Amino acid sequence: MDNLTHTLFALTLARTPLGRAGRGTTTALVLASNAPDVDFVMSFVTTARGSASYLQWHRGPTHGLLGVLALGAIVALLVRAGQRLAWRRSPGPPDDPEAPFGMLLAASIIAVFCHVLMDLPTSYGTRLLSPFDWHWFASDLMPIVDVYLIIILVAGLLFGSASAAARRRNAAIVLVLMAANYSVRAVARYQAIGLAPRVFGPTWPQRCDAGTRDDRDLLSVWPRGVNMTPLGTVSGSRCLVEVAAMPSFFSPFRWRLIAQMSNAYEIHDVDVLDARLRRPPEAGEAPWRIAVRFPNQWTPAVRAAAVASIPQAFLGFSRFPAARSFTDRATGETTVRWTDMRFATGLTIDQRTGANLFTATVRLDREGRVIEQKLGP
Repeated sequence: MDNLTHTLFALTLARTPLGRAGRGTTTALVLASNAPDVDFVMSFVTTARGSASYLQWHRGPTHGLLGVLALGAIVALLVRAGQRLAWRRSPGPPDDPEAPFGMLLAASIIAVFCHVLMDLPTSYGTRLLSPFDWHWFASDLMPIVDVYLIIILVAGLLFGSASAAARRRNAAIVLVLMAANYSVRAVARYQAIGLAPRVFGPTWPQRCDAGTRDDRDLLSVWPRGVNMTPLGTVSGSRCLVEVAAMPSFFSPFRWRLIAQMSNAYEIHDVDVLDARLRRPPEAGEAPWRIAVRFPNQWTPAVRAAAVASIPQAFLGFSRFPAARSFTDRATGETTVRWTDMRFATGLTIDQRTGANLFTATVRLDREGRVIEQKLGP
């Protein structure tokens, strides 16, 4: 989630009994709720690789178990040190007693853990087991910024602040509404994936894994093995690797279906409240005709470019990398581009000329040596 949401949630936690531990608890909750994203800054400060380092480290160790414990301890120590410094500058009896260090530590660890817990349901995902395991985990329920979640949190902080009892009551109501928001999105996602065969129609192929995996499972894990089969297989047929539903920013009922085939991706936007999708198609109805297809062709040039450092960082991050390659006949140079289909902007992106921030590009010379590699447009 975005840092505004994390901060608002921390202020909501401060209105629960957790916030009554004593002075410094609210500060610890706010700092700890944002602490895991320190990797965003450090990835740019510590290396000139910038965006590549960001993909390698963001939501990595600071979002794992060790990070939760370490960041919680660091925040608690910083808050206590700040209190001691403030007391030296203006000694005197405080209006309210300081929170015991043990409570500061507990509040900080809880806030860091809640940060990770709120990142998990986003389509961006997080690496829960790093640094021991660098796989990504996600539930695909929430966009990075959820306007409804922000509205709930802001409303809870604005209303009912007249008394401590009202604040605690509002905090409880906010937590219930948050749970309802997540639940509605979970049901809508389940329905959206269930509508995929209807939306893609006769273009829907058989599964590559013979149906051993249910794409409606709440937890997704990647990276998995990328299809690197050379073009022109013996059978010439294709199969379905996975289908996922990505949330939209403005409606919990509108989803983007991403169908990963063995040789391409197909994308289709769907509204689970559309009654037409729940009855047999009428004459002339063919929703699958507006699906957009992105080739995913792992040619020898793509495989050669994939071993470079920036593509390695990108492929370790990307859940649905669509690979394309184009060769300049005049110079013999080949351009290879991967685009993460989760972040494809719109349904009209041209992979020959267009690129977004979540794109990796490599140029190879005539002999297959890397000339240039970069992230973004």
